[in-house]
Amino acid sequence: MFHCLFSCSSGATRSRLVKLAEPKRMSAYEKAANPFLQALACLGGSLGAVLLAKLVALAGLTEVSVKFPWMSAASFLLIFSVFNAIGSIFSPNRAKYWGRSMYSFVGLALLSGLMAWAFSHLSISEAGSYRWIFIVLTFGYLVFVSIMNIARLIVEFAQREEWNHPRIRQKPRR
Repeated sequence: MFHCLFSCSSGATRSRLVKLAEPKRMSAYEKAANPFLQALACLGGSLGAVLLAKLVALAGLTEVSVKFPWMSAASFLLIFSVFNAIGSIFSPNRAKYWGRSMYSFVGLALLSGLMAWAFSHLSISEAGSYRWIFIVLTFGYLVFVSIMNIARLIVEFAQREEWNHPRIRQKPRR
């Protein structure tokens, strides 16, 4: 069977096999619009900020709050929310993007929360108001994504709709 696939004399069959064998290359925009990569970048940014703060504290340059890891996690969760909602406008498959976005958000919230707990040695309850901040960020994310999807639906509807210019009627003059 493999012999037949690779020894076919048809040029069209060979070109199809070559196209199947080549890995799909993603553009920089496609990579940036991937919710999993966005979440990974935000998790890396949060980790980098926490490590930099620990380095600054160890060097004695300034005091860093014990709650800083929680603030960093919440900040990068907000950044993810905004950029992910904006990215949803340009995604070709809305349902697929929305599903991946939800999983990415939940994963980012859990992993950044675990990272904050590991670095601060404070649970989210002990960190003060960060429990409420995470709840507000979660509902804010859902609102952002919903607004962007509704805006996209309106724009798509307006582009599909056939716009007929209504006739302007003259009022009878007295």
